[in-house]
Formats: sequence, structure tokens, C-alpha cells
Amino acid sequence: MSADDVLTNVSLYWFTGTASSSGRLYRESAPDWAPPDEPDKTPTGIAVFPGDSTVRRYAEQVHNVVHWSEFATGGHYAALQAPALLADDIRAFFAAL
Repeated sequence: MSADDVLTNVSLYWFTGTASSSGRLYRESAPDWAPPDEPDKTPTGIAVFPGDSTVRRYAEQVHNVVHWSEFATGGHYAALQAPALLADDIRAFFAAL
């Protein structure tokens, strides 16, 4: 990912004035982050890229994890940093369903 990629991404939020509203979702949904009473039965795929702190044993307590991938490259913004890896992983997840 180049400096131009980062600036383009940040510019989209800055020039459209949507940085605050995009972060608002996290603040408003925080009270709902408590674990559910019972695990969700929806098949779930999780891709872990460097910089993310997802722990499988905790994810499996509340989700029906049927696909788990860990990558050595990419990062928190995987769609920008490693788009081919992410797209291939999404395809693999849905192909198995």
C-alpha cells in the first residue's frame, strides 16, 4: 500500500465530511457488544490479518465459525492492503457453503 492509497482513503472521509459519522456507528453500538445469551447459528468466516486481535476460542463461543484464515501480510484494512488475499478468502468461504 502506497502513501497515495492512504491519502486517497483518508481524503474520501475528509472531503465528504463523513469521518465523524463513520465512527459514530462504533460508539452507538458499543452497549450491544455484550455476548449473546446463546451462540449465533449463522455460518461465519473469519480472516485474521496482521494487527487484528481476533482469538478463535472467543469467536467460537458466540459464532458458528466454519471458516478461519490467518494471513502474514495485509493488515486491519485488508481490502486496501491485500485485496487479492481477502477476495480469495471470501470466495473460499462461500464456495464451501
